[in-house]
Amino acid sequence: MTGSADSKAYGGELVVERREFAADGVLALRLRHPLGAELPPWEPGAHIEVLLGPELARQYSLCGDPADRGTWRIAVLREPDGRGGSAYVHGRLGEGDTVRFRGPRHHFALAPAPRYRFVAGGIGITPILPMLAAAEAAGAEWTLLYGGRTRGSMAFTEELRRYGDRVTLAPQDETGMLDLPSVLAGLSGDTLVYCCGPGPLLDAMEERCPARSLRVERFRPKDQETGGETRFEVVLARSGRTVTVLPGVSVLDTVRAAGVEVLYSCAEGTCGTCETDVLEGTPDHRDSVLTDEERAADATMLICVSRCLGRRLVLDL
Repeated sequence: MTGSADSKAYGGELVVERREFAADGVLALRLRHPLGAELPPWEPGAHIEVLLGPELARQYSLCGDPADRGTWRIAVLREPDGRGGSAYVHGRLGEGDTVRFRGPRHHFALAPAPRYRFVAGGIGITPILPMLAAAEAAGAEWTLLYGGRTRGSMAFTEELRRYGDRVTLAPQDETGMLDLPSVLAGLSGDTLVYCCGPGPLLDAMEERCPARSLRVERFRPKDQETGGETRFEVVLARSGRTVTVLPGVSVLDTVRAAGVEVLYSCAEGTCGTCETDVLEGTPDHRDSVLTDEERAADATMLICVSRCLGRRLVLDL
């Protein structure tokens, strides 16, 4: 499911210049502009949305070099039980084919710090990879703990060799579960911890790591306990219109039904595409993107899943 583009979003076409396997079941794609033009700038942690079909859009982390304005690299894990995106990329997207994109978007930015500890699980290495290069270039102290099912399933391990013993590879069939206590032992207040991977890994990190230090990116929505849903009003500030959001209906679906074009994609609170400025009111945040600090500020909300704690919201729509 995809929404319409707005003036703030980059978009266009990309050509698959090269495809090669980065690991068992992980396909890396090198993408370029059809006419060889420069691509939009991006920073470590950014992702793009690839529009694979009318009802098929997926978000993939950029895992190449931000200084390379000629090409982008993404990596796609083949998921037999997925929703169709990885099957399309692996089975139907070949060199020379064209796809549309939106982005880049930055919801997992690398903040400046003197020290970092990175933890990646499986395909979660993709946003972490350019972060390592950035931390290295900045002269920061850092380590990476990278786990996967098997050594052969872990992508970009050859690229990681240049970092020496700062990188610890931990295939589960060789070493067991990731030793998270050792990663977090002696964590200083000026150390930031970045983690990306499957939900259970992120849940474990959130249980063990101080919230002020931890930054995570989720590929699937986090299970959250939510209260009963009630109806509330949403004022669309740009037009002055007011719509009523009913129980069981999202803000996104309500404003779209009213004829308002809104950029959106995943509709499950993980990609950040539908993030909207909140001008008045208190959101009931139910997304898996915003940090605790961003939720406390109540300046934005993801309207595909989040609701209202009161009776009225005023949104910048």
